[in-house]
Amino acid sequence: MISIVLIVLSIVFAIAYFFKNLKQIYPGKNWLSTRYFWTSVFIVIGGLVISSIQPFELQRVDAGSVGIQASLVGDSRGIGQTEYKNGWIIINTWTAKLYEYPISQQHVEYPKQQVITKGGFPVDIAPSFNYSLKPGSVADMFTNLRVEIKIIEQEWLKTAIVGTVNDIANRWTPDSVFNQREAFEANIVSECNHKVSKWFNVSQLRTNITPPKELMEAIINKTKAVQDEQVAESQRRVAVANGFKQIAEAKADSAEQVIRASAAAREIQLKQVALTPQYLEYLKINKWNGENSQTVLGGGTSTMVNVK
Repeated sequence: MISIVLIVLSIVFAIAYFFKNLKQIYPGKNWLSTRYFWTSVFIVIGGLVISSIQPFELQRVDAGSVGIQASLVGDSRGIGQTEYKNGWIIINTWTAKLYEYPISQQHVEYPKQQVITKGGFPVDIAPSFNYSLKPGSVADMFTNLRVEIKIIEQEWLKTAIVGTVNDIANRWTPDSVFNQREAFEANIVSECNHKVSKWFNVSQLRTNITPPKELMEAIINKTKAVQDEQVAESQRRVAVANGFKQIAEAKADSAEQVIRASAAAREIQLKQVALTPQYLEYLKINKWNGENSQTVLGGGTSTMVNVK
């Protein structure tokens, strides 16, 4: 932009200079051959040359970002000579450079690669996560790394993230990784933030981990065996419960029969005590309907019945 401004200014100045001195041209003289015209041309050419080689640039630090202006001169190549910048600034590109680092949430996805779980089983991961820079630590990060943020993402930060995933995976067995993935990834996030917390905050990490076919089959078989064992244990408990129920019912039936038998025996005992000769005679009288029984008797046999 500064180059364009210089070109425009040189053209404007050249035109103003030429027309200011136009009255010095004598009548009938070709104005193209005058020194005023060629001076104006040289002014324009000089403006083009200067604009093409001048070192100044107008740059802008976007909102939500931190600008670091680093010196390119001196023995330390700018280390210890950094300044925070924001908004529009003019940079001398021969002696300084502006680095812009976003402090808002950024999303990163890494390509698929292999890590080793506990026991030596390889698995594939394709990590994706969000990160944000700590605004007050940007200058310190620049002093140590001195590269653009995209390069940091693909080098320093990638090494930290993938290395952490590998370290944590080495402590987890394959089946626990896939059966408890949420806890596994939370463990990775915690360890990542421990390693990069000086400059970054990491969140929303997903390993997108996938096991090899053989390992997946082994996990499925183990899971099925565990489920079968749980079903068998459940069935055993049901059988035990049914056995206790049947025992209880048998005891209840036996107790009921004993009670009934005891009651019947007691009833018989009471009846035996109550059946005196007088009571038997009383029962006979109550059951007699007042008629003599009709029988065939022999000669001389009396039909009188003693009803005492």
